[in-house]
Amino acid sequence: MMQHYMETKKEYPDCILFYRLGDFYEMFFDDALKASKELEITLTGKECGLKERAPMCGVPFHAVDSYLYRLVQKGYKVAIAEQMEDPKLAKGLVKREVIRVVTPGTITSAQALDETKNNYLMGIVYLDSRYGISTADISTGEFLVTEVESDRELFDEINKFSPSEIICNNAFYVSGVDLDELKNRYQVAISALDSHFFSDESCKKVLKEHFKVGSLSGLGLDDYPTGVIAAGAVMEYMYETQKSTLEHITTITPYSTGQYMVIDTSTRRNLELVETMREKQKRGTLLWVLDKTKTAMGARLLRNYIEQPLIHKNEILRRQDAVEELNMNYISREEICEYLNPVYDLERLIGRISYKTANPRDLLAFKTSLEMLPYIKKLLGEFQSDLLKELESELDPLEDIYELIGKAIVDDPPITIREGGMIREGYDEEADRLRHAKTEGKTWLGELENREKEKTGIKNLKVKFNKVFGYYFEVTNSFKDMVPDYFVRKQTLTNAERFTTDELKQLEDVIMGAEEKLVSLEYDLFCQVRDSIAAQVVRIQKTAKAIAGIDVFCSLSSVATRRNYVKPSINEKGVIQIKNGRHPVVEQMMRDDLFVANDTFLDNGKSRLSVITGPNMAGKSTYMRQTALIVLMAQLGSFVPAQEANIGICDRIFT
Repeated sequence: MMQHYMETKKEYPDCILFYRLGDFYEMFFDDALKASKELEITLTGKECGLKERAPMCGVPFHAVDSYLYRLVQKGYKVAIAEQMEDPKLAKGLVKREVIRVVTPGTITSAQALDETKNNYLMGIVYLDSRYGISTADISTGEFLVTEVESDRELFDEINKFSPSEIICNNAFYVSGVDLDELKNRYQVAISALDSHFFSDESCKKVLKEHFKVGSLSGLGLDDYPTGVIAAGAVMEYMYETQKSTLEHITTITPYSTGQYMVIDTSTRRNLELVETMREKQKRGTLLWVLDKTKTAMGARLLRNYIEQPLIHKNEILRRQDAVEELNMNYISREEICEYLNPVYDLERLIGRISYKTANPRDLLAFKTSLEMLPYIKKLLGEFQSDLLKELESELDPLEDIYELIGKAIVDDPPITIREGGMIREGYDEEADRLRHAKTEGKTWLGELENREKEKTGIKNLKVKFNKVFGYYFEVTNSFKDMVPDYFVRKQTLTNAERFTTDELKQLEDVIMGAEEKLVSLEYDLFCQVRDSIAAQVVRIQKTAKAIAGIDVFCSLSSVATRRNYVKPSINEKGVIQIKNGRHPVVEQMMRDDLFVANDTFLDNGKSRLSVITGPNMAGKSTYMRQTALIVLMAQLGSFVPAQEANIGICDRIFT
């Protein structure tokens, strides 16, 4: 076993190897020394044929997620070697193999992820003085690709997505980018991968095969040759670590950085968009003010909206119209919010279902969420604005999946899928038969005993059981002559004979095997249900995106009506005119509406520049940031804190 452990470890030298032994994942040698220190668990030793005992430590398999998370958070990669056969049935050494590698950017466990933000893996390729960038969230199936030319633009992208792991080619590693600063500032794990990940041909091939297209033009990737290599490397890395088909990654979205307002790293920090400068908290940020979302998907989408304001007028106006119509239909909006409340994280649930890691309770959470969809769709049908109509048409109520889970899974299933007790009665005939066999076996045996007594006239005929012979009829010697031909002798005792019959054998098979067969059959049935839901991944993801959109617009509308925000006019002439503007965050942090509103006028002519003077603590920087935030809010489609506002579209903010 230790030899097999060493061979496996050789294949994954950069990982801590969790090696399954019975109810524990064990680690040996250097891995054990590292893990015992990082996880604060006891270090022991094991005889392994060397002069000294091998250092060893372990974690219970049922609680593995929390330990995994702690290691991955500290930047380690963990390879999980699982038992691939039942130890009871194995001849010799139990077969084990690595079923996945968990890294900071590919962890999918619900306990490990913050549901309000994406967990991104980013691939960076440096080639011919250009950077190809591909970003994926394996838990939701999001997959993006772009290219930039300068270090500064690269850092802006890293800052925008805040990936938890970056993989790159060697050229990037030695390109002069300050990797230590990257690691420290973003708490990100960075590793250069082997050159085979970045071969032009294999990158194109893996993308074409995954998305089932004949050429990359079909994916809109013609203009991103370096981006394609980054995306191919990310795809290959995900395949290699997850050892699954990744069927929930159904699209790849190319974007140019010019599609959105540029907000560089220091501006993001100074404007405190999603975290405060000092405490790195959500409270006190623009996100904190605007986030009244009810679902995890909505929370993630709103964060993306704030980090990527629009620069195309029509798109901004479409979002504004949606918010305005929700404001006008206050009662319907509140009703939609009520229905959104019980909706779980459909994006990550379908990710786990596709991964085959979802348990029965995940399916139940899925069903609870689906129950709300028809009501939300019906309410959305009342709205007229383009964007809300679009979301309504994309929202598939998924009634067939709701019914399937309802028919198949019991209301209070166990967490694990190997113990049975999760399939509803009436869903499968064979399962029902086995369930009845398990519970009604004694009744059946009693009935058989009575029938045979009557048939044979043997008054003291008894059905008995022992572990060696199983079930048998026992006949005392005094009635030996009355035994019929179809009784087959099993054993002779001093004062009795033991027999069996075809019917008793069949009953024995049914009763003895029922428990084991039922557990095994329930597992198979559960997997079938899970797989048939996974086959609908495209429909489910489309619906999840629609729900996220509805949630975001309801949130923006709730904040607008509650905080007395107005709909800003949008112009393309470079005019910014704000009457009685207020700083959205400072206003909310102050009690009793003490914030003093103020005006701003800027244009491309004589009022291109304002010089702001005043003593310390007079509110100069608050006023500057307030203007920046109002412009940013207007361009993400939100209403703004002012009496009236006319905002000229900006392609960039400096603070």
